[in-house]
Amino acid sequence: MAGAAAEERRLATVVESWLGRPVLVIGDAMLDEWRFAESDRLCREAPAPVLTLRRRISAAGGAANTAVNVAALGGRAVLVAPVGADVAGDELHDCLDRAGVWDRTVAQPGRHTPVKRRMLAGNQILLREDSGDPDDALDTDGVQRLLTALECATEELRAAAGGETPTLVVCDYGLGALPAPVRAWLVAARDRYATIALDAHDLADWRGLAPTVVTPSFAEATRLLARAASRTDSHLHLDHPAADPTDGPSELSVGTAPGAAGSPAVSAPAGMPGAGARGAEVPGAGVPGAGVPGAAPTPAGTSLGPPTGGTGEPTPGEDRVAMTGDGLSVTGTGVTVSALAGEGVDRAVLAEARLAELRAHTGADVVAVTLDTEGAVVGGADGASRRSHSTPVPASHAVGAGDAYLAAMTLALAAAAPLPTAAQLAQLAATITVSDTGTCVCRREDLLHALGARGDDAGHPVLVAPDELAAIVETQRGAGRAVVFTNGCFDVLHPGHVRYLEQARALGDLLVVAVNSDGSVRRLKGPDRPVNPVEDRVALLAALGCVDHVVIFEEDSPAGLIEVVRPDVYVKGGDYPPEMVPEAPLVRRLGGQVRTLGYVPDRSTSAIIDRIRAHGHPATPVEPEQVDARRPAAVPVEPEQVDARRHAATPGEPEQVDARGSRASTPGRPA
Repeated sequence: MAGAAAEERRLATVVESWLGRPVLVIGDAMLDEWRFAESDRLCREAPAPVLTLRRRISAAGGAANTAVNVAALGGRAVLVAPVGADVAGDELHDCLDRAGVWDRTVAQPGRHTPVKRRMLAGNQILLREDSGDPDDALDTDGVQRLLTALECATEELRAAAGGETPTLVVCDYGLGALPAPVRAWLVAARDRYATIALDAHDLADWRGLAPTVVTPSFAEATRLLARAASRTDSHLHLDHPAADPTDGPSELSVGTAPGAAGSPAVSAPAGMPGAGARGAEVPGAGVPGAGVPGAAPTPAGTSLGPPTGGTGEPTPGEDRVAMTGDGLSVTGTGVTVSALAGEGVDRAVLAEARLAELRAHTGADVVAVTLDTEGAVVGGADGASRRSHSTPVPASHAVGAGDAYLAAMTLALAAAAPLPTAAQLAQLAATITVSDTGTCVCRREDLLHALGARGDDAGHPVLVAPDELAAIVETQRGAGRAVVFTNGCFDVLHPGHVRYLEQARALGDLLVVAVNSDGSVRRLKGPDRPVNPVEDRVALLAALGCVDHVVIFEEDSPAGLIEVVRPDVYVKGGDYPPEMVPEAPLVRRLGGQVRTLGYVPDRSTSAIIDRIRAHGHPATPVEPEQVDARRPAAVPVEPEQVDARRHAATPGEPEQVDARGSRASTPGRPA
């Protein structure tokens, strides 16, 4: 157990180390649209369900979702991509803005934003409609504007990161975002990026880029090897065929091979093993997960016999390449397993045996072959292969899981993590995103939680002294994180407090809660307060997942701490304008903004104490708590809420939050 805990802490340290790392994503951006419907009958015209639309969700897809995952995992993400000047493009901009991605996309009038629309009923995808013409190439002006955006975004990232060399992620799904001039620019500018990750349908287009890591699907990897084997010269860079699929991130079909019975077998390329020791796992869709090395391959050249009758569906362009001696049929759009050999073929074994060739053909330091239901196989320059396994889930849960895998792998390698660590974190990031239907996004907090870490500031204690807090906040602000600050007595912690603090935490990246000392509470509340000593109050606050740090202050006002923290957002509880908060002028002078969050009815410390006293002395009338008459009625008396039923207009402690409180744009982050 101790060893497992140490390993989790080590992985969490890597996640912390990539915080704020600059990453430029370029490629085919698209919009994912999910339409959730209900159906209880078939239509008269055809045996088709009649659907009633209940809900619609839009999400970033393709390169855009990779950028969203980079941002969600804690990186500083910039997206450069051509986007149509249309409604779908506007929705994509909104998705990027909500995710905190620096949107440097280039509008292309007359060109449609690619959209994948999925219609579901009962969590089952019934159909998918794709729009956006992949043959609609960028014109000369569009290419030039894309190159200009690429140049500017690279320098912008470098400047924002204090001169740190940015990381590059290339997402080429054949939708026209990366024409030859853009590819040539990236190859020529290779030295301007420290780490380069490549996810491409056609890896042969990119060997000159010398990427750090490539993440092909099994279909893409096998197709590359088959095409390379069919060439008679030794030139590794292959021309991009005009008929390559343009379906966004690859979708692999594993089943029986098309073809007539008795089709002759073709010898497998030298070194390709035949059947593995374990059958292929096909149920559901899956993502990479943690695992152990798989079974050893059988001797090369093992004959699996000729394929039998074709029971699978043929795919477009299937006559381009065929390699069936090992039970596989490799086509222009995918890979199928023959009916006779399918049960014996282990795709992981096949991938492991060809990692060195894949590295040679792609020029990459690291190759990670993703195997959907069977996990992933990763290999580096040391020649060792690393295997992981996946968790089978419905196909509607796994859309975009590869983007999370790519984002985590890239950030880990950019942070100089060893390859086994990077592979493990990538697999974990993909695994924890597939709990529900929709486009997958892995949040940094979820990844740290899965590793057993507290979250955003793992490595620092929750309860800190004022002098320690200054250094912590300075480090976090240097990483581009927005600091939220609030204060109060928090004498009797109740659900109103919790909701208030959760809302406050949502306004930024780090929540600091300042708590009045016992002496301070007595001066503000009277000799019978606090009910709970400060040690108990801070212990309860520190146990809340939304609170990053707790600090105790002796003064009656938090002004001194505000000057130390210089919060991006200062939060108080109350149904009154921020201008009425006494600390507002100080906060604004320091460059922050003030937010007030409303009350939750019938939830307050004063009301709880009144009820306790009334229960203990039922015959004695309980006098209402008085507001300090020396203060104007409109000014907050102290940071504890007065019972909203008695003094609804009197501002109080930040104990309450109204669901009406909406998230503000995060200060300190680029637009």
